[in-house]
Parts: sequence; structure tokens; C-alpha cells
Amino acid sequence: MELIKVLCIALLTFQFLFPCNASTPKNSNLFREYIGAEFNNVKFSDVPINSNVEFHFILSFAIDYNTSNSPSPTNGKFNVFWDSDNLSPSQVSSIKSRYSNVKVAVSLGGNTVGNQNAYFNPSSVDSWVSNAVSSLTSVIQQYNLDGIDIDYEHFNADPNTFSECIGSLIKTLKNNGIISFASIAPFDNDQIQSHYMTLWKNHGHLIDYVNFQFYAYDEGTNVTQFMNYFKTQSANYDGGKVLVSFISDGSRGLSPNEGFFEACIMLRSQNELNGIFVWSADDSKANGFLYEKLSQALLAISY
Repeated sequence: MELIKVLCIALLTFQFLFPCNASTPKNSNLFREYIGAEFNNVKFSDVPINSNVEFHFILSFAIDYNTSNSPSPTNGKFNVFWDSDNLSPSQVSSIKSRYSNVKVAVSLGGNTVGNQNAYFNPSSVDSWVSNAVSSLTSVIQQYNLDGIDIDYEHFNADPNTFSECIGSLIKTLKNNGIISFASIAPFDNDQIQSHYMTLWKNHGHLIDYVNFQFYAYDEGTNVTQFMNYFKTQSANYDGGKVLVSFISDGSRGLSPNEGFFEACIMLRSQNELNGIFVWSADDSKANGFLYEKLSQALLAISY
């Protein structure tokens, strides 16, 4: 709690010294957190929720692989691979009824399934989209979800195929009233960027948030480097709401105890703090969600 007070005082001081340009407000109070991928028995109710932020849980992951002992691709037929015992449909309904500011999304793909890479592996655009729309509609309605996040990190398809599949999926789910928002989760890797930037170029108008994985940069990233990375990725996803991010254990990127919040305050002063997201609640459980509390305190004040 003392750290939160210190952060708030620092932010208010910075606001006084460097007031925002109110003519072009961009700052947001959006906080997003991935949850369920590591099966650490974390529940929605474990995570502190500040009533003065817009809060998105992102279930991790739904993957278009079967659920056998040796998972294989299913051409768009998605199955639940998150900790559904602790993050069940009834628990989604409970947390949303308890907090009016909470929405819940599902992330698609991820890094691995079982002990292998989770590949984006469509047989064709039309068949993949048809299967994906059908299977995800079922999952989203069963769990009473609000949006999807795209986090494929391995590809057996070229950027244009990826763009057409994902763009058509988002458009169809939105047009059918199944989801109200969509995000993408790229990071700074040539193959990743070629696929996601093609998607952004062709279908960026359908994408509400860019969950850029700034924690994928090298451990020991400093504030100056982080600010430059943010500028670069904001240009790559021009016009998008690029969110800043950290990894709970501080193992990569700009650590939350080594300047991340300083960078957030600087972005806030420039009207460019579009929100914060965290990987992940599963890891944060070990430290009592300290950095989630700090992040939301900052967002609640800056908005």
C-alpha cells in the first residue's frame, strides 16, 4: 500500500510539472491481464480489481488443436486449453456480475500446446474461417465472453493467408454480435511482425487494441530504450491503441521494479498511455499481485 501511495504522489507531481496536452487526449484507464495458461490454480477472484479502471481478463488459451496426449492441428476447430477448473463459465459470470467494469476475452494460439509449438496451420482460408467461427462462437457463448485476442507465434502459412483468416474471423464474429472487441499480441521478431503487420495493414480497422509484448525485449531494458521501442511499434501499428506491458517475474524487458512505471508516467504526460497489460496472473499470484495494484492505481489517477 505504501508503494501505491508513493506512485500516486510521483504521478501527481509529474502531472503538475509536465501537464498533458488536453487538446488530443489519448490516455486510457484500460488494464488487461492474461490468466490460466500455467495452471497455478489462480482464480479471477484472486486478482485485485480497481473499480476505477476498465479491466479485461484474457483467458489463455483457446487453440485449434485437439486435446489428445499428442495434440495435432484441427484447421480452425478451437478447444479450451486454459485452467477451466478454476476459470469456468460460472466463475466468468460471477466475476462479471460482481464488477461492472470487468470484461473477459479469450486469447487464441499462444506459444505451445503440450510440448510442441502451437502453429497457425490452415488448410484453406474458407475452411479455417468456417470452422473457427463455429467453434469459437460455441466457446464464447458457453463462457459468456466479450472479445478475442490473437496470439499466434508460429506459422505454417504466409502473412497474407494469416491476414485473410484472422481478418475474416474478427469481422464475422463482430458482425454476428458474438464479440465486441478484438486485440492482437505481436512482438519484435521478423516473422511475427511480417504476419501481424500484414494483418494490421489489411484489417487494422477491425482491431481495437495492440497488446504489444514489450517484455519480449532483452532483460535489462532501460527506460530510454523502452520509450524508443514504444515509438517504433506505435509507428508500425499506426493509428492503433498500443498498450505497454511487463512480465510478472521481471525476467525480460523493462521490469516493473526497474523503471516500467516511470515510463508509464512519461507516456501519460505525452497523452500516449493507451493502457497496460500483464503476463500473467498465474505468475503474479506468488507476489500477491503487487504490480497489478500499482498499475491500476496509476491508470485510475491518470484517466
